[in-house]
Amino acid sequence: MKIDIDALRQIEREKGIDFLTVVEAFETAMSSAYKRSPNASADEARVTVDRTTGEVALFAQELDDEGNIVSEWREEPKDFGRIVAQTAKQVLLQRLREAEREVTYGEFVGREGDIVSGQISQQGNVTLIELGRTEALLPYAEQIPNERLEHGAHTRAVVIEVRKQARGAQIVASRTHPALVVGLFALEVPEIEEGIVEIKGIAREAGHRTKVAVMSNDANVDAVGACVGPGGQRARAVQKELHADELERIDIVRWADEPEDVVANALSPAKVSNVYLYPDDGTAMVIVPDYQLSLAIGREGQNARLAARLTGWRIDIKSETQFAEEQRAFQEAFDQGLIDEYGNPLSAEGEAAIEAAVQTAEAARQTALDEGEQPGAAGDAAPAATEESGA
Repeated sequence: MKIDIDALRQIEREKGIDFLTVVEAFETAMSSAYKRSPNASADEARVTVDRTTGEVALFAQELDDEGNIVSEWREEPKDFGRIVAQTAKQVLLQRLREAEREVTYGEFVGREGDIVSGQISQQGNVTLIELGRTEALLPYAEQIPNERLEHGAHTRAVVIEVRKQARGAQIVASRTHPALVVGLFALEVPEIEEGIVEIKGIAREAGHRTKVAVMSNDANVDAVGACVGPGGQRARAVQKELHADELERIDIVRWADEPEDVVANALSPAKVSNVYLYPDDGTAMVIVPDYQLSLAIGREGQNARLAARLTGWRIDIKSETQFAEEQRAFQEAFDQGLIDEYGNPLSAEGEAAIEAAVQTAEAARQTALDEGEQPGAAGDAAPAATEESGA
């Protein structure tokens, strides 16, 4: 008996399964079919296929009570009949599916963080991304808020997990993970791929705003400028891939050697006057001009929140007037002997002095915020490209 080796080669090409795996699947299928054949002369069998000629050899086996082979002889495969042939086909397809799943798992395992692209497939409440012979699950929690993913539309996502399950590999993708932005910049900015520019940190609130800190390993290459691109085109290309109903703002900021500078840059586009670090509790006190306070904090605190995530410091932002009022009030209380040099009250009058200082400073802070939110003041929502604000 012979089979068409070219047919097995065709399966190899179509399924992407190693040729030897395809042959072994066929051998297993033929062995199972023989054991179910009414003409079988033994309970067990071994089938081999010549990888060159396609010659099929069937060896019937006699086993003892412990499952050891007692004797083996070659038989010529006879007409199995329709039912047995169907069994052989089912076993072959099952083995090929298992092999295909192993190929998929082997292809994607270890690829967490890689960008994948494909067409959206909506199956009930489940969203999938078709990736050629396989597909990636895009859970609802990993979808950008308010983004409409149309069936058949093309999209990109980042692989965040590859699970090995009984039915094969399950690839889980995300469009909200910060690694998606990192991967998209790597695709758009050749200097990142070449190792000239590095992304040192990223903080993201998907669909709203992202901060990316970058540095250059070449004094002749400006990291921020490389990521923004001529006329902002590189940053805008990344924005377009994150197509929520409103474009997600991307701030590209400059990394620095000194942590004070990193914190100051992270609050871009706000201008910072001074930064005081308190490593014991991981706090950074940031002083900004009064008119910059609203911009530094951002809409609903977003700018400060992302800057904190980007730098790893808890950020306390104060206006220059607020800070000056606090310093003046505390100095007066110290000069009067009401507090010690660390600002601790020494009496009830000291406690009252501290409370008054806080209230005065808070009033100055609120005034700065109110003025910063007036029409015409520097805002927080404009997506225009600047040197420190990519898009």
